[in-house]
Amino acid sequence: MDRQLLSAIAHRDHPIAGPVSAASLDLLLRRAALPEGARIIDLGCGAAEWSLRALELVPAAHADGVDTSPHAVASANEAAARRGLADRLTLHTMPADAFTADRPYDLALCVGSTHAFGGLTETMEALARFVRPGGLALVGEGYWERPPAPEVAEAIGEYPDLAGTVEAAESKGWLTVYAHVSDLAEWDEYEWSWTGTLARWAADNPGPDGEQALAVMREHRDMWLRGYRGNFGFVTLLLRRV
Repeated sequence: MDRQLLSAIAHRDHPIAGPVSAASLDLLLRRAALPEGARIIDLGCGAAEWSLRALELVPAAHADGVDTSPHAVASANEAAARRGLADRLTLHTMPADAFTADRPYDLALCVGSTHAFGGLTETMEALARFVRPGGLALVGEGYWERPPAPEVAEAIGEYPDLAGTVEAAESKGWLTVYAHVSDLAEWDEYEWSWTGTLARWAADNPGPDGEQALAVMREHRDMWLRGYRGNFGFVTLLLRRV
């Protein structure tokens, strides 16, 4: 059972796919103040909840969603059809760094997917190729609230603090115009949803696949509760291309 399918299952009850509430997502999108008919690109879109909500808020907007997971793309297609947005969302099953566009976008989304470009600085350089001058990007990235234990840093990755994250995001011709820092309640909702949904699926599917899903869930939950809960932060930056 591949990890992309496990991830798609784990995110079924939290399609935002990050420690961000629906209210916070709406606030970020409303702050973007996109024009009617805006063009949106969502790189590493997952189930495309960010793009779908943007399309609901901005009539006549169109979005391209890009993700390597066929399971996530299938979920995005189903959600778009269910919400009457299928004609305004075009999905591409491919690596984000391989996608090319014929004309610029008003908004680029890359939330929790900067690894697709090799890190935050590289992501901001890539997004500048997609966004028109004066256009916007919404970028979600983790950061350390305080120095982690060495074994936790090794498991999660090397990240700067919040100030260093903002500095890296602005290093390639971008200016932060708003941001949302996820609070502990948003983190807990996301993590309990991720682990709980996967645990429920494992219980409903006994056998090798269920056992694998349960092992993945327990490993993830242990790292969260014993490792990064309260130490690892997440910020979603709204940036303007200057």
